[in-house]
Amino acid sequence: MPDGIPDTFIWALRGRCYKLGDDVPHPDGVIPAHFVTAREMDPQVLVPHLFEATDPGFSSRCQPGDLIVTGRNFGMGPKGNGYIAMHALGLGLLCESMSVQAYRAAISTGLRVLSPCPGITALCETGEDIAIDFLTGVFTNHTRGTTATFAPVPAALRELIAQGGNAGWLEHWWRQRSATTTDNTGAALAT
Repeated sequence: MPDGIPDTFIWALRGRCYKLGDDVPHPDGVIPAHFVTAREMDPQVLVPHLFEATDPGFSSRCQPGDLIVTGRNFGMGPKGNGYIAMHALGLGLLCESMSVQAYRAAISTGLRVLSPCPGITALCETGEDIAIDFLTGVFTNHTRGTTATFAPVPAALRELIAQGGNAGWLEHWWRQRSATTTDNTGAALAT
């Protein structure tokens, strides 16, 4: 893997499908609106409320590696609270489409996400055993014995996701930058 992408980062997930429809808004669809307006970002607070309105009890049933499959216009709005909870649970997200703002919010939290995935909702149902390789875009429905290919995570975003989103990437950058200091003439000194 290129510098900045940990060799241990898992790009392929396999788990149960949790299928949602079209036009699921972020506030009150993905996460209750009061967490969005309160700017709550603590995963321990957010996780129990993930998909509370659309799939009560979701957070207690899901497992790391499970995949959320959605229709068009998922997560409308630029907020990342729900994506923080998904990332904390070790989930992946596959969307027929989502707004640029929602996609950026998901990536900024380090969530593994593919969008657009045209026709993905026709390829699986809730409870089926599915898998995705985010580096190749290969989707497999093990229950049905079918595969499809979507555009993979763009190379330019891989390091950001693998470092855990914006905060993780900045911490990594700062550690690298701090590994060398300069003397009075600007010459680099190893620390």
